[in-house]
Amino acid sequence: MAIEAADTVWVLISSAMVLLMVPGLALFYGGLVQRKNVLSSMMHSFVAMGVMALVWVLAGYSLAFGEGNWFVGDLEYAFLKGIDAYSVTGTIPTYAFVAFQGMFAIITPALISGAIVGRVKFKSYIAFIALWGLIVYAPVCHWVWGGGFLTGEALDFAGGTVVHITAGMSSLAILTYLGKRRGYGVDTLKPHNITLTLLGAGILWFGWFGFNAGSALAANEIATLAFLTTLVAPAAAGFVWMAVEWHHLGHPTALGFATGVLAGLVAITPAAGFVTPMAAIPIGAITSFICYQAVMLKNRFGYDDSLDAFGVHGVGGIIGALLTGVYASVGGEGLLLGNSSQLMIQLEGVVLTIIYASACTLLIGFVLNRTIGLKVTESEENIGLDKTQHGEAAYNV
Repeated sequence: MAIEAADTVWVLISSAMVLLMVPGLALFYGGLVQRKNVLSSMMHSFVAMGVMALVWVLAGYSLAFGEGNWFVGDLEYAFLKGIDAYSVTGTIPTYAFVAFQGMFAIITPALISGAIVGRVKFKSYIAFIALWGLIVYAPVCHWVWGGGFLTGEALDFAGGTVVHITAGMSSLAILTYLGKRRGYGVDTLKPHNITLTLLGAGILWFGWFGFNAGSALAANEIATLAFLTTLVAPAAAGFVWMAVEWHHLGHPTALGFATGVLAGLVAITPAAGFVTPMAAIPIGAITSFICYQAVMLKNRFGYDDSLDAFGVHGVGGIIGALLTGVYASVGGEGLLLGNSSQLMIQLEGVVLTIIYASACTLLIGFVLNRTIGLKVTESEENIGLDKTQHGEAAYNV
């Protein structure tokens, strides 16, 4: 096919928007941690831009989009071998496709950092995301988008399964080795700067238009559909979270609204180009309500999902993927149009991804824990990771 200039421009702009989401994530997470761990938390997002960009072009892209087999791609494109400035994917240069998909590979492991702040060694985190990108992200990406056994079957427009379920379930799994933060459940571990979190949420919402609408890989009617659904679903989700919190706590909080918006963004990701805007509203609303309950569960079960990576991304990704199988009406038909088999395919993809991501993360965590170690010492945790891991302080006042 011939290269379309408009499509190429849109995908390149979308790629830059998705990359901007990573500093947005850094701000979102950075505002939620204690003052002594601000830089450490933000570095987890920023270093992913360096580490995962290299992992992606060296081997990740090939494992995800190489021909391979039903499970994983081969190494035909390792080091981007066989791709040059004149290679074409669809109506865009292949380099643009590599870059766009690479942004997803960057932000996905960074999402996991929200579950492990204040506890993990920085060198271990780098090793973890590099291994996780190759062992977990690339194969699941191949399953859904790269020619694997779910390609053309499961509906995942922009990464509900590939991005959010993998990251969310891996967040829960890695907690097995890290345990709780010191003082969790006893001391009040309050966010140090909610204003940073709100700024981060705004940047994430902005970038998510590139995340979802860019996944059309063209400047066309499906991109505009995904753009609009990415507006209304998080709007509904933010409103529902605020309303539930208002009823539960007696007042609406800024953090609650921002978290609801994020849950809505997660939920609409797999459905963005497959549902109408009017269907996107209940998808956001339903997911927000369920994610609120999931976040409350950590207090009951006592696991320390520090910044609710599992409660929002894991649970939100699962609900969003399933609701895609219910509401799909564009480019596919869901349960409401009489196609119950689509919902079962969605469920299959969700279950297999949960099992695979969790098992592989446990394996990676076990190996790293037994070799270089995962958790910082008690003394380092007390002092804070900004100083002990990076020799810096966020605020020198």
